[in-house]
Amino acid sequence: MAQKIQTLFIDDLDGSEAEGTVRFGLDGTDYEIDLSTTHAEALRKSLAQYVDAARRGPGSRRPNRGRRQPGANGVNNTEVRAWARSQGLAVKERGRIPAELVVKFKTATQQ
Repeated sequence: MAQKIQTLFIDDLDGSEAEGTVRFGLDGTDYEIDLSTTHAEALRKSLAQYVDAARRGPGSRRPNRGRRQPGANGVNNTEVRAWARSQGLAVKERGRIPAELVVKFKTATQQ
């Protein structure tokens, strides 16, 4: 039996249909409110001057995506996958890289 589940967002201000949930924080407290497109734009517009003048606090939602750390095998898995593909070897996009492939990579790159 197939089921279709539909979530309907209702604007928390006026009860009309909402676009979705808007999340924001103030004084260390996180808030969520379901708003229509019009109300979401009004909220963002009213906060814009404060957001523009503010700096991001610790724990903000955009983590620093620096260089990846080497895996348990001592090599950068992204580099191993790129090397394997350049050599015409099959390697999965995600998950554990076979040990024999890591050995081939290390031998070829003298690591």
